Amino acid sequence: MSTRTTPTLRQRRLGAELRKMRLAAGATTEYAAGLLGVDRTRVSNMESGIRPISPERLRTLACHYACADEEYVEALIAMTATRERGWWERDRGTLAAGLLDIAELEWDAARISTMQTAHVPGLFQTEEYARAVFAAVLPTPTRLQVELRVAHRMERQCVFARPEPPVYVAYVHEAALRMRFGGPDAMRHQLEHLCHASERDGVDIRVLPVEVGAFPGAGHALLYAHGVVPQLDTVQLDSAHGPDFTHADAQLAKYRAHLGWMDDASLSTSASRDFIRKIARSL
Repeated sequence: MSTRTTPTLRQRRLGAELRKMRLAAGATTEYAAGLLGVDRTRVSNMESGIRPISPERLRTLACHYACADEEYVEALIAMTATRERGWWERDRGTLAAGLLDIAELEWDAARISTMQTAHVPGLFQTEEYARAVFAAVLPTPTRLQVELRVAHRMERQCVFARPEPPVYVAYVHEAALRMRFGGPDAMRHQLEHLCHASERDGVDIRVLPVEVGAFPGAGHALLYAHGVVPQLDTVQLDSAHGPDFTHADAQLAKYRAHLGWMDDASLSTSASRDFIRKIARSL
């Protein structure tokens, strides 16, 4: 199997899980290399996602690492399969790799939970609204850069056209509903679009009113992608330099708690829809 120059998020995650299993077993790369009959460099490359691993070799490692969670192992084996290039790969070399990673993360998720404090959730943004969001950065992007990002964001929404689309839950702070990206008309259209989206099966949009006061995670947006098994969950956080990804157990637990807090504090689905419509009528 040949090496990869630019492993995808999914490939890197599989490698990270291989390393996690090895460390949990207290095994060295030399031990793993001996099991597979390869040199330790190849094992390191497998654990970084640079080199693929076959299902047979993965089973060998899982067996000797004494990993008894069959559901988890089967999920990892499914990740070894070669699949068609995702639509996001067309943008590789044109857009930042982090944006492509978000698209792949959403595509592979069984369930998506998001917490937004400044923007409407990306998967439900209109073109006009997204254009205003991408234009409002420094240094000022070119028109081409903005349009490429807008097109990418619109195409991300095709995740809901999957044969089995992910369940989607969004917690949106009231502040994000009142920031007029693109002006009053664009914002009104955006809020109406958000209300229509909330009526879809499998989509739940909940509003956190400002009256609630302080809340955890106020300084950033959060995307929690649920894997086919909990061990493969991933959190993506926005930052000034681009998206950050984490799947450390402690971090996953923390952000699950954040989402649980939001679920308790936010308005109900129907009350949230009424709240959004009220803001739209005031524009």
